[in-house]
Amino acid sequence: MTEVTGTPHLPPTRAEYCVIACAEAWRGAGEILASPMGLIPSVGARLARLTFSPDLLLTDGEAMVVRPDGTAEGWLPYRQHLALVTGGRRHVMMGASQIDRFGNQNISCIGDWERPKRQLLGVRGAPVNTLNNPTSYWVPRHSRRVFVEKVDMVCGVGYDHAGDARYHRIPRVVSDLGVFDFATPDHAMRAASLHPGVTPEQVREATAFDLLVPDDVPPTREPTADELLLIREVIDPANLRAREVGA
Repeated sequence: MTEVTGTPHLPPTRAEYCVIACAEAWRGAGEILASPMGLIPSVGARLARLTFSPDLLLTDGEAMVVRPDGTAEGWLPYRQHLALVTGGRRHVMMGASQIDRFGNQNISCIGDWERPKRQLLGVRGAPVNTLNNPTSYWVPRHSRRVFVEKVDMVCGVGYDHAGDARYHRIPRVVSDLGVFDFATPDHAMRAASLHPGVTPEQVREATAFDLLVPDDVPPTREPTADELLLIREVIDPANLRAREVGA
């Protein structure tokens, strides 16, 4: 664990709670490849590596395994990358233009596939990711446009379409309102924690399906003093995280 001395002088921001929630996705992961997509997931993965998951492997997204500061510490041949992906030894955190109650994700199009209202990224590697290694999601703006009753196109595979895929698992969905998982009998999404200041009513209003919010849903855990200092002074001193989640 990397130690930083000093005392944070400001309370945690919403963006920093989101960083912590993303970092927790890799707690106890061991020597696996972390593939965070997006700023706050990347800060979270680096924080996890510097604290409670020191064996985590970070990648530059191309051909190198990197240290938390981005400098190279190893070469990752494409064949080895594929072996990690298809063998369950990678945990990717992707974005989602739409996600539904069973964790199906859409990043391809809005509307009917044959005549979409809006063309997005395309399916990309979402099916391979979700069927072959754990996949979490990061949504910086929780709304009914993203958390939909049914996605317009399945890119990332949810629990109702995964069948008996050996490594399929969706550990968590993190948004600017809270953390969500699928620890229910039918693998429907539920609220696992809400960020401080967020109410169950606010989350339900921002979700287009009937989201389970337990009466005793806890708050998202607070960053420790050392974690705050690492976020603010080592990993993201320019405070770019505030651009993604400003609250």
